[in-house]
Amino acid sequence: MHKLLKGSFIILIGTIFFRVGGYIFMVLMLSLLDINAYGMLNTAMSFQWILILIAVAGLPPAIAKYVSEYLAKNDRYMVKKVIFSSLKIMVLMSVIFVTIFYLSAGYISDYMNGGPELKALLQAVSFIAPFSVILGLFRGVFQGYQEMTDIMITRAVEQIFMISLAVVFILAGFYVLGAVVGSIIGFAIAAASAVIIFKMKFWNGLKNVKKPGKSIGELKLVKMLLLFSTPVIITGLAELTLFQTVNFIVPPMLGFSLLGYYNVASPIARLPLVISSSVAVVLLPAASEAFALNGSNLVKKYVSLAYRYLLLVLLPLCAIVIIFGKPIMLLLFPSKPMAYSFSGSSLTILVVGMAFFSVYGISASVLQGAGKPYPAMVYLVIGTVSNLILTLLLVPIFGLNGAAIATTIASFIIMVLTTRKTIQVTGTKLDYSNLTKIGLAAALAGICVILMPKTILSLFISLVILPLIYFLILAYTNTLVARDISMIKKVSCRSGPFKRPLLKFTDFLTRFVKETA
Repeated sequence: MHKLLKGSFIILIGTIFFRVGGYIFMVLMLSLLDINAYGMLNTAMSFQWILILIAVAGLPPAIAKYVSEYLAKNDRYMVKKVIFSSLKIMVLMSVIFVTIFYLSAGYISDYMNGGPELKALLQAVSFIAPFSVILGLFRGVFQGYQEMTDIMITRAVEQIFMISLAVVFILAGFYVLGAVVGSIIGFAIAAASAVIIFKMKFWNGLKNVKKPGKSIGELKLVKMLLLFSTPVIITGLAELTLFQTVNFIVPPMLGFSLLGYYNVASPIARLPLVISSSVAVVLLPAASEAFALNGSNLVKKYVSLAYRYLLLVLLPLCAIVIIFGKPIMLLLFPSKPMAYSFSGSSLTILVVGMAFFSVYGISASVLQGAGKPYPAMVYLVIGTVSNLILTLLLVPIFGLNGAAIATTIASFIIMVLTTRKTIQVTGTKLDYSNLTKIGLAAALAGICVILMPKTILSLFISLVILPLIYFLILAYTNTLVARDISMIKKVSCRSGPFKRPLLKFTDFLTRFVKETA
């Protein structure tokens, strides 16, 4: 259990690091490129991530599963066989789809009115596939060995070199193509680091293993791997398409400049997903263990607490982003001061959609822990198709806001369907009265700061004031429980110079807590 929690924590830190790195990359690209080039870069990167997912064929989780299982049985021959069979599948997939994509680059560019520049970007993107195959393969192996630190190392190498080399190549005069080439070389260096780690730590234990008397044939093993990976790749493609649809539809309708402005708002709107992914990382192994122990009451407790604590943190964060969207944009993207005038309303709409998707993330994790990943996958596909249709219908009418409305409606559909299924599977009865109070408290706290001037200074002041008002409202409405106070105290004790005043504030809140949870 200790190793499981440690691994979850490391992956959580890696996820946060990866997201922070993504924000740094976007800020730097916006400062070095004009808004039209930035929009074109986002389109190229969208195709890049889809190509990477197809090239690895959804196999890394399957590799992790079977490597872990065969290690538990001390069958190192099958561990080695899983690795090499997976590599063959991934190489075949990457060759097929890279060839198709490379030859289609011109047609895609013509459809998007991107000209020779976009065609060159898309063709360059094709060359990332071999390195993504190596990275995907060995990250799956590292996960199977439960060496999460090794995954984090390769992620760090990927981020550091991708960002730094993209900047170097842009400054060297390659402009937007330099950003793509930098990301490709970053992947290549990360892939090399994965190979080095594998050879140093794991290869000696595998290279001389002998075939046992009985073993699974390669065709049967390939079938097992593909059966496991198919829902993974469908889910991955659906989620990617859900968020990237705008990058494929907006350019031919509105142009790359407006797409660039939309992609200033989109990453800010996705800030709530950091919260949900953090909770999901911890919840998945906890829910899996509870189901394995047949602890239905424990499962219900986990589910109820996960939704409650997600909303406790998520809703005030959404209020901050909605109210202070303009100064947040100025703070993160100072080189594009006009961004809010083009995409400010889209940001407000998208934040609501990402809140819906955050709830879906928790529900999907519970269903995975219950051994029922298929409903979440099906609902995600339904939402993705809905988003595609709605985006095509609404963008010509409402412009960028139409794309945001489409994503928000699709996220709401996914959330409702998946959460309803989660509650049905677990038999959880949510405390809707308490959840409603949390929502009202966040809304009232937001109203209290809504009249503040929309400046960066006001943003930082509100980050201090709004949580205090929020918790006071929660306290006065008897929404807080003893467990909440205990968690607030732990945070207060680790707040350095703010420890004493925060502990006094926590003691004041304690007066209103009547439960002994």
